[in-house]
Order: sequence, then C-alpha cells, then structure tokens
Amino acid sequence: MEIGIVIHGPHIVDTGMALKIIEILARYGNCTARMAGTIGKTAVLDAHMENTIDIKASMKPSECIEDFFKTKDVVFLLNHGKSIYNGYYFANIVVSKLSNRNCKPLIQVERPSSSDGEIIPWNKGSIPLAQDISRVLELPLSDVPDTVTPIRIEDHGHRIIRKVYGVHPGEKILVNGIIVGFSNSEDIQIVTEDGFITDIKGAEIKQHGLEKLHAYEDRIPIDITKCWVKSGPLRSNDFSVRSNSGHQPEIKPFTENSKPALDMDSSQQIRVAIIDHEAERTFEIIEDAQVVVTVGDDTTEIAGDILYRLNIPIIGITDGDRDGFSHRTHIYPGSMVFRVMSGHDDIVGRKIKEELFLDQKIASFNSLEDIMNEIQLLVKEFIETVTHY
Repeated sequence: MEIGIVIHGPHIVDTGMALKIIEILARYGNCTARMAGTIGKTAVLDAHMENTIDIKASMKPSECIEDFFKTKDVVFLLNHGKSIYNGYYFANIVVSKLSNRNCKPLIQVERPSSSDGEIIPWNKGSIPLAQDISRVLELPLSDVPDTVTPIRIEDHGHRIIRKVYGVHPGEKILVNGIIVGFSNSEDIQIVTEDGFITDIKGAEIKQHGLEKLHAYEDRIPIDITKCWVKSGPLRSNDFSVRSNSGHQPEIKPFTENSKPALDMDSSQQIRVAIIDHEAERTFEIIEDAQVVVTVGDDTTEIAGDILYRLNIPIIGITDGDRDGFSHRTHIYPGSMVFRVMSGHDDIVGRKIKEELFLDQKIASFNSLEDIMNEIQLLVKEFIETVTHY
C-alpha cells in the first residue's frame, strides 16, 4: 500500500504522536509524509525528523492531499487542534477545497494524545482502514461527516462578512499571518468593504496590522473568503529546541562607528533574502540564502527562530511594536538586530527592499560586511540601538 501522510501544525510533532503514527502506518505500506505549515516545519527540525517528514514543499493541506490522491492508495491527515471542535472545523475547510473527497480513502487522526481524540473517516471507502487504525491507536471512530460549508460567508456585493470559528476571548486574530485584532468574544466576524477590512465584530482592531495587510499606501484589497485566518498562539512552549550553540546578545547604542559583528568568509559573494512581515513564508522565501534580512518585530522573532535551526544569521529591523505571539525565540550567533525609531520599521524595510534588493526577494552582495554597511549607511538616521548575537 502506498500511504500519503499530511501533517498540519507543530503540536502533533511536539507530542511525539506524528512519529508514533508514521511508525504504525509503516506496517501497512510505504509512507510519504509531508508537513503543511511554517511553524510545523520548525517542530520537525526540533524533532530531527526532516528526513522522515518533507518540509521542502510549500503547499496548503488541501493541496498536499490533492497531490497525494494522484499517486497514493490512501491519505491520512494528522492534526492536533485546540479542541476536537477546532479539529473538525479545520478539516472541514480542508476537505471543502478538494475537487473530489471520495477520490481515495481519506482518514483524519485528530488530537491523538488527548482524551477527546478521534479517528475520522472522510468517505465510505475509508471506513475499513479507519476502523483498524482506531483499534491500534485506541481512539474512538467517528461517523463519516456530512458535507458542510465550513466558512460562513455573507456576501452583500461590495460588503462581505466572514464568521471566524473556534476563537477564544483574549486570543490574537491573524489574517494571512498578520495580527489584525484581539478577540474579546467567541463570536468573531470580519467585515470587508470593497476588499478592505472595516470592522472585526467581537474584537479590538489593530490598525497597524490592517495597514500591513493592505500594503500601506498601496492599498491592496484582499478576498476575505480565501484568506488564511487563524487565532491563538503559533506554538505552545511544550517542546525542546533543536540543539545549537548560542551566545548572549549584546545591546549597544548605535553610533557612526558601529561595526558589523558578523563573521563570514568575505572572499565570495553571498546570497541574502529579505522577509518583510511575512514570516509564515520563511521556508519558501529563503531558497539557498546565507543571510536573511527580517523586517518587523514579530517577523524577526519568528523567522529568526526558524533560521536558527538552519544555521542562518539574520539582520533584523525592529521598532518595539511586537505583539508577542511568537513562542520561545532563538537567534543564530553572529546575527545583528537594529532597533529603529518607533513606528519606522516599515519605512526602513521599504527603503532596504527598494534600494538594496531592487524590490526582489533575493539579492547578491560582495560580503556580509558589505550588506551590513549598506544597510547602516542607508538607514542610519533611524537606528537607535544595535543588538549583537
């Protein structure tokens, strides 16, 4: 039997259940596992499972399943939502995007390390194998879910309202990876008019997040019916970070004589990537970069944490406007983070992207010292402190 395994999110890896289930399924046939989600890929690296779970592909869960349907006999979806309700809702969204959910057996393993975990067969052809897996994992077997509409949309032409499920009071609300609000209710509705968010019912709006989402003065509209919407923490603290040597950061006021503290062979050109407020695309953006410029406080924390596992130093641009939705952060030794004037990380990031990267994601520089000096020269009037790692 050829088995495709789609893994979503970090928690099922952090608990050790992803490895356990892969080992069990390997008794039934040849397994090919793939992680969908950036923070989940970080968990795979922490668990030293990158040779077992593919983290190279940048695909949504539904895209992974569709791809596996072409070559596999059965597909498993492994997930650990905040609750069994959240797990069902997540899978409903995924399954609703499939062209034909009955194409091959599709079995969801939801919250397997929790008391409310379940095995969910998503079509009748899944039932025999799902029953067997249910016995092996000692988890209850659910009925095949009815066809549902997972995203409740009210379309009034230029005005669209999207209901967001599974949100708890006090959680952060993210749209396409950007924090746009803070919930004070379980009843959350995002309202857009002509593609621009004008209200989030049941939540306090973060205006600066909306500015980022809509690309500031470029005023780019979004299709809220297709956006990735998430609430809550990206990852719990119940994990052990992949071993890597590190140093205590040293924070210094910036002066004209500040020098780069990074050490890299300057005899060859280096490839540098820039990640501007889109940490969720880190793996996709960096390609074979040796250094990464990160723009934004949370972007610097999240992307820096990911790149720590890959032994890649960063040049961070922050201004103190962090929302704190990152998990424990690690920065690779030799990195440098500039703290610029409050509210100016976006301005600095745009200057760097336009003038040094020519609006591209990747650029080549003569040396690490060269890119450091160019950034310092370009934005020196905004820099307040420099942190060396």
